[in-house]
Amino acid sequence: MSGPSSAFGKPLIFLGTILLLHSAYSTYEHSSISKSVGVAKPVVPLDITLETVLSLVVLVMGIIQSSQPLKEITWAAEMGKRSLDEIDARPNFATFNHRGPAMFGGVKN
Repeated sequence: MSGPSSAFGKPLIFLGTILLLHSAYSTYEHSSISKSVGVAKPVVPLDITLETVLSLVVLVMGIIQSSQPLKEITWAAEMGKRSLDEIDARPNFATFNHRGPAMFGGVKN
């Protein structure tokens, strides 16, 4: 079920994914440059960290906007959708070969 919020959510998912991939690439580049210079334990700069956090927030907002509404999971909500025949149907207890003909000798018309 897609609504007007879905049209706003899908571009947010795309933008968040692009930002997250860019921040991952930036982290990799920063790490490789730091190691080639000789820094023993490189620290990720603040701008890359902020870009990662922003991309995750945008991505989560896009997923929330484009998801379907939640359904109730209570027993009362599920039983409200069903009829009495569906609730009380027990086909395992239906017996079609009974003892009547064996006990009474069969009925002849």
